[in-house]
Amino acid sequence: MTVYVDADACPVVEKIERIAQNYGVPVMLLCDQAHELTSSYSTVERVARGSDAVDYRILGLVRRGDIVVTQDIGLAAMAMAKGARCISPYGMIYTDENIDGLLMRRHIAREARHQGIYISKASKRKKRDDVSFAEQFERLVCEALGEAGRQA
Repeated sequence: MTVYVDADACPVVEKIERIAQNYGVPVMLLCDQAHELTSSYSTVERVARGSDAVDYRILGLVRRGDIVVTQDIGLAAMAMAKGARCISPYGMIYTDENIDGLLMRRHIAREARHQGIYISKASKRKKRDDVSFAEQFERLVCEALGEAGRQA
């Protein structure tokens, strides 16, 4: 199992690394060449600049049982189709039950923006978002490790 992080603007990298390191789980941070990331724990991979370049690289790497941390609902849906668990930096776990609705909401918001209508602004990140992420991410790691142990 590996944790793949869509790290271009991920506010919870330190939490991911701390929890993953506690469980001995490898982490790969992926960003485009416009960003400079370093880590003493994670592998860092910089990919070519370009729309969705990081997403495509993650999709090329991710396997059943891995975890993907991303705000990108489309990436989450495709990673889930490959058997990965996915979570947003706000601690929302993407599931078979919620992904279709999230994709539809994203589509409606995009269509509205094309018409000059802006549905909502992202709220400022709060401490409870960090707490929620850490709790849910650790839960996913434990589930994935448990499943990996059962399959071994």
